[in-house]
Amino acid sequence: MELKRNQLTRSKEKKERIIKDCQRLGVVAGCRKHGVAPQSYYCWLDKYEANGIDGLEDRRGKNQASLVKKLEKEIRLLKEIVAEKEMESKMKDELLKKKFAQMNQKNK
Repeated sequence: MELKRNQLTRSKEKKERIIKDCQRLGVVAGCRKHGVAPQSYYCWLDKYEANGIDGLEDRRGKNQASLVKKLEKEIRLLKEIVAEKEMESKMKDELLKKKFAQMNQKNK
């Protein structure tokens, strides 16, 4: 069974019409009529009952975008931490060099 493009991405309004049609016709008949898997119908129904029509919005791209932004922010923070630690390490090295130089001058 080959899926058409419009069957893959349905608007939230279209999903709401399918839900109501399935409730009127019965799940099996409604799903057959619209070419929807019963699992998809029940998933949409749960989201619709919990959040209304806004729960039916396709969020696949939005979740990816927010995840990318979150990871970019985390990477930026980690780079700042690494740079700060490198700076601390260099400062400690310089202080140790000065301290050893002073100790060597006192021992001579």
